[in-house]
Amino acid sequence: MVKNRKPWSMGGFVLLVLLASCGEREPYKQVRLSETGRSEAAASSTGVKAPLQVAVAPVISPRESFTLYAALLEYVSRKLDRPVDFIQRRTYGEINELIRYGHAEVAFVCDYAYVEGERDFGMEILVAPVVMGKTAYHSYIIVPKESDARNLYDLKGKAFAFSDPLSSSGWLFPTHLLRRIGEHPKAFFKRYIFTYSHDNTVKAVAEKLVDGGAVDSLVYEFMVARDPRYGEKTRVIQKSPPWGNPPVVVHPRIDPSVRERLKQIFLTMHEDEEGRKVLAPLMIDRFTLPNDRAYEDVRRMAALARERQ
Repeated sequence: MVKNRKPWSMGGFVLLVLLASCGEREPYKQVRLSETGRSEAAASSTGVKAPLQVAVAPVISPRESFTLYAALLEYVSRKLDRPVDFIQRRTYGEINELIRYGHAEVAFVCDYAYVEGERDFGMEILVAPVVMGKTAYHSYIIVPKESDARNLYDLKGKAFAFSDPLSSSGWLFPTHLLRRIGEHPKAFFKRYIFTYSHDNTVKAVAEKLVDGGAVDSLVYEFMVARDPRYGEKTRVIQKSPPWGNPPVVVHPRIDPSVRERLKQIFLTMHEDEEGRKVLAPLMIDRFTLPNDRAYEDVRRMAALARERQ
């Protein structure tokens, strides 16, 4: 069961938008998912297994992430017979740093974050989800339903929402499109913000706080399926080529036996009733071994972005 400490939560979406580009945030918490709730020191002295550190990137807002992923990590904890610490941070970059320096062994990340982590310190893919029958997803450029815009270029001089500087769908793809015509967000848009989660970008567009935004297609479709009003208030005007779904990754020096056990837990969880119940709210059919070539387009855009910095 989840013990005591809770993750950081927002006082309201408008406040997040106002603070998205500046200011200090309350630190995210690390939440223990275990039967005992014992400290790591106590675990060491009694022979109890130390917690597995699992970080979840802010693809969706912290409260939603905790609600959706807690059951999944509880399942992993039981199958692994080991406590799990659920770690949240504000940005994808912070999640990568946790893995880089061994403060987390496993993480749910964006494909751009994976590509950069692989390049920088050897981050490795463990598995990737199959979501609603798909092993690939897209970046969607969305606008309010009444907007006249037909593509990203029609939003010149408007207000725009990105999700995170290390998001392929929420930053890399739209900035790549702008660079192709010699533009940069600072000059192209009247103003832009980072919402630091895709669901908040969808909400910003739906409530007309911005004139457009770039989002993960999986999150957008997930939100529309849960609440059709988002589909009624927004529309997709452009989408990227398909990329491999955001993967589950591990530290390159994780214990090989733990890596293999985790891989088997993820790959087989759809085969039992409990696992299917955990996956259903996430709209994940199952986990699979990904084809690394599915991330080549993201690697290419990332390389071009580095050249132009």
